[in-house]
Formats: sequence, C-alpha cells, structure tokens
Amino acid sequence: MANTLLEVSGLKVAYGGIQAVKGVSFEVREGELVSLIGANGAGKTTTLKAITGTQPAGAGDIKFLGRNIKGQGAWDLVRQGLVMVPEGRGTFTRMTIVENLQMGAFVRDDAEVEADIEKVFAIFPRLKERAKQLAGTMSGGEQQMLAMGRALMAKPKVLLLDEPSMGLSPIMVDKIFEVVADIHSRGTTILLVEQNASRALGLANRGYVMDSGEVTMTGEAKALLADPKVRAAYLGE
Repeated sequence: MANTLLEVSGLKVAYGGIQAVKGVSFEVREGELVSLIGANGAGKTTTLKAITGTQPAGAGDIKFLGRNIKGQGAWDLVRQGLVMVPEGRGTFTRMTIVENLQMGAFVRDDAEVEADIEKVFAIFPRLKERAKQLAGTMSGGEQQMLAMGRALMAKPKVLLLDEPSMGLSPIMVDKIFEVVADIHSRGTTILLVEQNASRALGLANRGYVMDSGEVTMTGEAKALLADPKVRAAYLGE
C-alpha cells in the first residue's frame, strides 16, 4: 500500500459557538486523487482551511508526511510541500501571469524555476499566450488555470484544490477537470474538494462524502458514484 501523505483524525473546527467540522477523519495516500464532496455548507472548505493553517483547528490531529502540522502557518506548509489553490483563485491581479508563477516559486532557492514555468505553460498553453497580461484582466477560468499553475510552481507533494470549477462556464469546467486529470497523471497527489460530485468522483481513486460537518460515507470513487444514496443526494436522481 502507498504511503499516507496526509492524515486527518477527529478534526473539529468552530466559528464562535458554531461547530462547523465535527470530528472529520480521512487520509490521502501517495499518488492518489481523493475527492471530498458535499453540498454547500457541509464544511469542506473549513476543513481545508484548518489543514493549511488559515483557520484555527480545535480537537483532532493533522499529520503531513508523518509529522504533526496542526497549527502551523500556511507559509511553512508550502515549504514542506502542502499547497492549496483556494476557492476564489486568489491571483495577484496587478501582476502579470509570469510574475504570478514566479510568486508560486517564492519559497524555492533552486535553479529550475524558469524551466518549471515552461512546464506550467505546457500544461496551460493559454497562459503562455498571455504571459505578459495582468492577471486581473483574465477570465475566471483563465485565473483558475493561473492559480493552479502558481501552486504547481511550489512543487507540491500534495495539492489541495478547493472548488476549482465554481462559477465557471460549462466549457471551462470541462477544461479545468481535464487539467486536474492531467496534473494527477503527471504524478501529483491531489485532494479535490468539489460540489460537482459526478465530475469529482469520476476522476478520483477514492472519495469521502461530507454532510453537516461530518464524513458520512467513504469508499472507492466508482462505488460511491454508483451508490443510490450519493446519486439521490448529489446527482439529482
């Protein structure tokens, strides 16, 4: 069995007196694409924020590469190889595409940054065509590509994607999921958080279903996709 890179055990997260995440447990193994699905408000994004240190976690443990990372800052986790593309993309709108990609490599001190920018351009040809364009003048889909490319520049051991298809046109949604599959095929381990259960489970090796702050189902992605409860709750059947 592959090594477990990310392990979350009994995680609880509260906003004031509201318990948003209620003892969530899951793991991501090396080489996997794992999908965390659920309706809006299920606690998926809050879980990712707690993992990456942008939201204080309560009870529970978070381990990355076998080490406890609970409470560490996002900047430290990026250096260790845990990198998130947040919901809403978060590009540097007044910087060019190339400058955004260079910022993704800010934690690096090796001589391969320019070569890796070209690798990102190979995955996202549209970014290469607009290399000197300001990020803020791009479409939502193009900014999502840029946010993903910027994350890849940090050489992630685990890439966390938070709702990458949100707010995009159907054509661009297709493109984003094609790119996610491509990135995974190149060897990147991915935790994909998505409301689009069909597309997310269609790409994944395994999946977890969140509802009201709890993991209610888990299993092989194909099995979850065929499960009548999942299909009724998330696929409208």
